[in-house]
Formats: sequence, structure tokens, C-alpha cells
Amino acid sequence: MKHIIISVTNDLYGDRRVLKVAQSCQKYGFDVLLIGRKLKKSAPLDLPFKHKRLKLIFNRSALFYAEYNIRLFFLLMFSKADILLSNDTDTLLANYLVNKIRHKKLVFDAHELFPEVPELMHRPKVKQVWQKIEDWIFPHLKHCYTVCQPIADYYNEKYHIQMKVVRNVPYLLKYTGEKLLDYSNKKIILYQGALNVGRGLEWVIDAMSFIENAVLVIIGDGDIAAALKKRVNDLKITDKVFFPGRIAGAELHKYTPSADLGLCLLEHRGLNYYYALPNRIFDYLQAGVPVLATDFPEIANIVKTHKTGILINHYEPEYLAEVINDFFAKGFDTNHFAKVAEKFCWEEEEKILLEVIAR
Repeated sequence: MKHIIISVTNDLYGDRRVLKVAQSCQKYGFDVLLIGRKLKKSAPLDLPFKHKRLKLIFNRSALFYAEYNIRLFFLLMFSKADILLSNDTDTLLANYLVNKIRHKKLVFDAHELFPEVPELMHRPKVKQVWQKIEDWIFPHLKHCYTVCQPIADYYNEKYHIQMKVVRNVPYLLKYTGEKLLDYSNKKIILYQGALNVGRGLEWVIDAMSFIENAVLVIIGDGDIAAALKKRVNDLKITDKVFFPGRIAGAELHKYTPSADLGLCLLEHRGLNYYYALPNRIFDYLQAGVPVLATDFPEIANIVKTHKTGILINHYEPEYLAEVINDFFAKGFDTNHFAKVAEKFCWEEEEKILLEVIAR
């Protein structure tokens, strides 16, 4: 049996992409070891494969990335492995060095256009460090894939590599019709995912005062969770906006069908967001929920082509409320969603993943 070590810098709990990749590798016959990190609030994990979460001294800033990669380097150096699967540029340095020293195969999964993430937009020196790491290592990548075609095209053109596309889509699910969320028969506007900058949540919170007979449900946790809750309190709309907290990826799909409208709104904070194709688009599709989304190229390509929601490009509170009120008043045809979902499911994307690994 061949051994594959998959590494990522998060705590593994909510990273459905990495867990799907690990499950596919196990199904393909690999002995899987998944490596992440342990945080103070990390929930226990019950996974069908081996996993290890590193408890670090530093959990933010450059010291975190340095410590994680040093720890990861020594772990990879002395672990049984045939293939190293690095997730994102922040795990790549350790994986690449071990690849060179131990002559193990390296596979790279780019979840995003890393130097263009919003957190680096106003930190040019930090951005330059990550850019230099990519400039050094990316031209040598032989087995790599990413989440959407524009990011693949960007890297392929810049580094003359052959990055494939494995979209971050859910498994094909058959829903029973049960709805776990109930707010007194009010319409449910749902956001699910990380609560980070640039996700447009402030826009919708500000609009909720003007939206009739509906509630906003924000499932997830992240850097701006406290700020969002304060905003809701300041606006005195705690009866219209609810925060159920973080829900495990394996359970999240049970909540999505309760929604009447899903949110996928992004600010234009660099190329990473502009090229993004968030998994929320497909989560809503699988659950039969129309999406209100930002009119960015890859998002629009799915939403327009397959008629899975509505697109907007400006977000003033009263305008946004008007769009949502009108949407609820007119309704939206979702009868074709189940057929479209058969095309955008992990069972299809997994085939491309396994082709990359098989090579």
C-alpha cells in the first residue's frame, strides 16, 4: 500500500475540500495521513483515516508560518510517504524541501491565488515573501491543480506549468425535504462559510432593516465574527440576524436546504476574490437553494449559464433590500437544479484529482 501525507495549515475541522481529497485517496487505495494544526477551540475529530494536528507555540503572524513549516518539515522527513500533497502556498516550502531531499513525489493543491488574498493587500512586504516562494518553487511543480480555470490559467501562463482544475464541489446528495432551521415561517437568507473580510456580510446586515418577513442566518466562524455581532447589536436587529456558530462540514449540508436564498457576495479585494469560485455556489445548488451572488467571472459563468440565482454588482442597503424583497415576491424556478447538480459534484471532480495523483 502506498502512503500519502496531506498537509494544510488549518485545524481540519471545517475544511471539506481537504477531507474530500483525503477520502478519495483512501478510496483509491492509499494509506492517508492528514496533517493540520490544533487550536485552543478546535473541536474533536472523528475521521476514517489517520490525522495529526500540530499544537504550535505561535498561531499568527510570520512566526506561525515559520514554526508550522519547520515542524512540518521534520515530520515529513521522518514519516513513511510515497506522495506529499501540499495544500496552498503556506505549506509548500516544507513539502518542497522534503521532496528534494527524500525524492518523494509532490502534488500541490492551490485553494486560491495565495499572494492575492485580501489579508495581504495592504502588507506588501509579507506579500513579497509569499511571491518569492512561489517564484522559486512553482516552475518546478509537475503535479498540481487548483479550484477554477482563471487561477489555473494565471499560474500556467506565469510559470509555464500544467495546473489542472479540480473544483471544490460537494458530493451528490439526495435531500429528504427536512428543514432543520425554522424561524416562525419567515424566509431564510443563509450564509455558510468562514467569517472573514470581503464576504459582503456587512452589506446584507445593513440591508436587513429594509427586508420584509425574513431573517439572516450566518453559519460559521472567523476573524470578523465579533465585529458582525456588534454591528447587529448596534443596528438593533438581533431579532432578524442569527449566528448558529460553526457547524462541522459533515453536518452542514443538513442545514442548507432550510434556506430560501443563499449568499455568495464578495468584495473586489484583489484577483483571488475576483477569480473565485466558492464552494457555497455548489452547496446551495445541491440543496435546491437559489443564490444571490456577486457578478464576478467564474461565479457568473455558473449562475448565468445554469440559471441558479441572481447576480448583482452594487450593494447599497436599500437597493440590496429591494432586490431581495423582489426575489421573494416573484419566486424562483428550481426544478432544474437536481439535473445541474449531477454535473457539479465531487464524484465528477474526483476523477480529475485521481488522474493527477495516478501520474
